[in-house]
Amino acid sequence: MSALICGSLAYDTIMVFQDQFKKHILPDQVHILNVSFLVPRMRREFGGCAGNIAYNLKLLGDDPIPFAAVGQDFGPYREHMKQCGIRLDHVSVFEDLFTPQCFITTDLDNNQITAFHPGAMLNSHEHHVRDVEGVTFGIVAPDSRDGMLQHSREFAERGTPFIFDPGQAMPLFSGEEFRTMIEQSDYAIVNDYESQLLQQRTGWSAAEIAQRVKAYIVTQGPKGSTIHADGNTHVIPPAQERRVVDPTGCGDAYRAGLIFGLMRDMDWPTTGRIASLMGTLKIEHPGTQNQRFTYSEFADQFRQQFGYALG
Repeated sequence: MSALICGSLAYDTIMVFQDQFKKHILPDQVHILNVSFLVPRMRREFGGCAGNIAYNLKLLGDDPIPFAAVGQDFGPYREHMKQCGIRLDHVSVFEDLFTPQCFITTDLDNNQITAFHPGAMLNSHEHHVRDVEGVTFGIVAPDSRDGMLQHSREFAERGTPFIFDPGQAMPLFSGEEFRTMIEQSDYAIVNDYESQLLQQRTGWSAAEIAQRVKAYIVTQGPKGSTIHADGNTHVIPPAQERRVVDPTGCGDAYRAGLIFGLMRDMDWPTTGRIASLMGTLKIEHPGTQNQRFTYSEFADQFRQQFGYALG
């Protein structure tokens, strides 16, 4: 069984400013803002929604297929993916562009200034979901506007079940476009804030969205998640973390667990708990692709956390 993971592959450059932004930004002078921050600490991580979801699915023993557009500087990421055993035959390289990049500067108050360069991602629509063989499931995660519209349409046309995951691409679409992609999809997933935005943009309540898909999943961070499916509401408890190191990428890890359960026709309470535990194991490590475990180790953790064994 293979899942096609549509979304971004990106480099995350993370820097720490050893002070507070507010000490260096004058509120009454923001119209002529010109500031510079010394950042002695910096790290570069492999990220992007498609990369993060694929990485986590591979940890569970699946064969994910990232479907993304990258640039001339993809070399280090390519080697990382190969070492993880993740297929790259549907990653398109545009030699005249850069791989998507996110530059994040955090101060001592955990405030962030972020710049995102989409690079080759803007060309993600130039390759087609309909041309990929051997796929039994999919997800349309944040990507370019044209790419997400096209991927959703082509998944629906080929009859492949998929998850619609608008995430940080929420500002890109009109209410009509959201309504169309929801109705094309089999499942929709958002966090609690995005759920409010989605309801506002579509004019549909959460219940009305849930009626149009097999399941409407709303994640709630440390409070767990809620799955609206088949007229029922499943409240999924959070797994208990041993330590909180970095929440970045927890949502993508959750989605990998969700895909894993759905591809095996597991019940919703179990699927939700698999997803919850995946997010928790991620939060215990820095970056988005640095946690390591086998499926056997994951199954042991699941039994300890929730009191029953995975089938």
